Amino acid sequence: MIEPRQQPKPDRSVVLLTVLAILGLSLFLQFTFGLKQAVLFLTGVGLGISLLHAAFSFSSVWRNFIRRREGVGIRAQLLLFMLASVLFFPILGRFFPDISVVGALGPVGISVLAGAFLFGIGMELGSGCGSGTLSTVGGGHVNMLVTLAFFVVGSLVGTAHLGWWLELPSLGRISLIEAFGWLPALLLTLTTLLALYLLVRVLEKRRHGRVTPVISRQYEGGRYNRLLYGPWPLSWGVGGLAFFSLVTLLVAGHPWSITFAYGLWGAKIWSALGGDISALSYWSSGYPAKALASSVLADVTSIMNFGIIFGAMLAAGLAGSFAPAKKIRANMLVNSVIGGLLLGYGARLAFGCNIGALFSGIASGSLHGWLWLVAGFTGTIAGVHLRILTGMDQPLREQA
Repeated sequence: MIEPRQQPKPDRSVVLLTVLAILGLSLFLQFTFGLKQAVLFLTGVGLGISLLHAAFSFSSVWRNFIRRREGVGIRAQLLLFMLASVLFFPILGRFFPDISVVGALGPVGISVLAGAFLFGIGMELGSGCGSGTLSTVGGGHVNMLVTLAFFVVGSLVGTAHLGWWLELPSLGRISLIEAFGWLPALLLTLTTLLALYLLVRVLEKRRHGRVTPVISRQYEGGRYNRLLYGPWPLSWGVGGLAFFSLVTLLVAGHPWSITFAYGLWGAKIWSALGGDISALSYWSSGYPAKALASSVLADVTSIMNFGIIFGAMLAAGLAGSFAPAKKIRANMLVNSVIGGLLLGYGARLAFGCNIGALFSGIASGSLHGWLWLVAGFTGTIAGVHLRILTGMDQPLREQA
């Protein structure tokens, strides 16, 4: 049930400046790089608004489930995976032969297993994930800039080591759509996701005696006010993220991803500082070499990430929650550095983060997305205990 709340007071200066920046950058992208790039930037803006208004998080949601069996956030994520799979599988399975797109496929191997595990630890120490880091920075949380900065550093280091990791045992890329056909693969995916949904629901009810609904039908202050100013029910976040993810697939030709851009930013910064990127084989051929030689605004992942930041900034301004005052403790700062490094390094090894590998992988029928889920959640459990050891959270036994 939605509690009564006061009408939010938008921060008009933040809203005005953000709207002007979004319009200005959109026009620049259209005239310099074409309409496609402008549309993808605006799609990122929509994703950022959805993430912040719905408070759609992975790191805190997984942590709250591990600590207190609060399952509504995880159930919302599973519903998002289901909806995206329903939308993606027919397209990726060529049910519509005129639509040419590719899925987010990664290898099922040691690199993904280790990378996702490290990423799960990093999510908890850094208090953010791939999408959450961007939306939180957009919301004005200064402490998250530390996590983002070292996310970039970790991503660059990961590109230097990726070749070694890829020599370790791997089953290669495995597509459920290619193996079974899109409809059987979709039914298998939906059945598995539904089973996980019901498991989370049972564990939540066993702990609390009730289950918090994902779908809310009560909108304090009116549905349209809530749509503009937030906060959104989680179900709206599911709908918004699924819609803009579909737009990304159709316009970009591939699913939503985030962390390639971080490695690219790191490589460009290192080059600008006089570093020798040519020594890293990752950046010597293919799309990475092309992206490194081009403007960062020509890279789809980068421009969508910028859109997410601006979208979250706009949402925070409308909600009157931009730049919340928060004291940054020393242990939090240290954990942000370590967490950011693990996030970047882990995402590179795992061929993506909670979005590019987990969400987009499962929605693409890639088996590596499921491996990421198991390894990433296991890493999150370890991360929760590390937060306790470093004084960020209370011991589990002290929780009610």
